[in-house]
Amino acid sequence: MRYAGEWMSAADDRILEYLSEHESGSPTKMKKEGPIRYSRVQVHRRCKKLAEKGLVKDLGNGVYMITDDGEAYLDGRLDTENWTHIDDESDAVEAQDPPDGEASNGGAT
Repeated sequence: MRYAGEWMSAADDRILEYLSEHESGSPTKMKKEGPIRYSRVQVHRRCKKLAEKGLVKDLGNGVYMITDDGEAYLDGRLDTENWTHIDDESDAVEAQDPPDGEASNGGAT
């Protein structure tokens, strides 16, 4: 399961998937070779946004590559809304607040 931030669009997943499968790519190349159904201009805009957020790296000349955080997002190990890494189930459970009325008080009332 991926944890997409509200700032993300459907195009972002396609871009990240393309860059994960290829060493690098430009918006033009992604549009021609990838399963991306967005205009080159829209892909370019989203690449810039993904670079601002650190999920891809701008190599210059309109070429981008995915970062470790981008790979972590694709693998469901990064929440891009809260910018927290999700390492395993136990970490995710420990981070949650206890349900209402079940605050840890050693059983005292």
